Amino acid sequence: MQLAMVGLGRMGANLVRRLMRAGHECVVHDKDGAAVDALAVEGAVPARGLDELVTRLRAPRAVWVMLPHGAATESTITELSRHLSPGDVVIDGGNSHHHDDVRRARDLAARSIDYLDIGTSGGVWGLERGYCLMIGGPPACVQRLAPLFDALAPGVGLQPRTPAREGTAGSVEHGWLHCGSAGAGHFVKMIHNGIEYGMMQALAEGFDILRNADKSSFGPAHQYHFDLADIAEVWRRGSVVSSWLLDLAAQALAQDAQLSGYSGVVADSGEGRWTVQAAVDEAVPAEVLTAALYARFRSRQDHTFAEKMLSALRQQFGGHVERRKS
Repeated sequence: MQLAMVGLGRMGANLVRRLMRAGHECVVHDKDGAAVDALAVEGAVPARGLDELVTRLRAPRAVWVMLPHGAATESTITELSRHLSPGDVVIDGGNSHHHDDVRRARDLAARSIDYLDIGTSGGVWGLERGYCLMIGGPPACVQRLAPLFDALAPGVGLQPRTPAREGTAGSVEHGWLHCGSAGAGHFVKMIHNGIEYGMMQALAEGFDILRNADKSSFGPAHQYHFDLADIAEVWRRGSVVSSWLLDLAAQALAQDAQLSGYSGVVADSGEGRWTVQAAVDEAVPAEVLTAALYARFRSRQDHTFAEKMLSALRQQFGGHVERRKS
């Protein structure tokens, strides 16, 4: 199939590479011409503007926007809509708010242009591991683009089948799911990221307690000097808390046991805030997720080893560079 990608950052460029590896044709555009040139060398079709990008696509066109949420995504989709035709589809694969998705889908539908919101998880490792995709939008449009989603997703081979599941493996076992109408994909991804905050915070706090075990107030007999890298490594092997996040923690600690390259100023992407707000709107208690968000706020004033671990994890899975305190 053919797809256009607008935004060739850490995620966008690797989405293109994974699609091209599967034999799909990609037309690419970014305000950074060097990013476009780099992918053109690898086989992508370059476009220097959104108007040129649209002319290089066959109808019905599919354009995936992979930009930071907010003004960048909003203005790009608005401009794209001026060039597209009925039957085309705009995809927002970034971390937009589901309220924006509902509005955009309504506005584009007035021009008979489809809109999909896709929560995309996989970070900088997605090129090799594949991407977990959570999709909102019209079912017919989702099915039309299913070969693209199959190419991006990890596939059934990386995880053993859940024993209770029976029958032919569906898209969820390949690694992508049509979650519902406009906004549903980003809503599910929003909650995914909120849970991620909580899981990361639990790991970070646990390792901080282990690191400070040599300060016991009960005397020398109760003081312990732990090798955090070894503990992370042994937990990876058969423990109940084994996970990809623990794998990344083990890797970070193996590289630098003191995490001295991090100050511990931890940013939040916005989805953690939106998750907490959704919990408030729905009157659902979310103590852990809320506390994890507040811990990130506190990290910008005061830093502990736990915050260094959070910074390290964010860099490991997403390539997020820590924002230094001004």
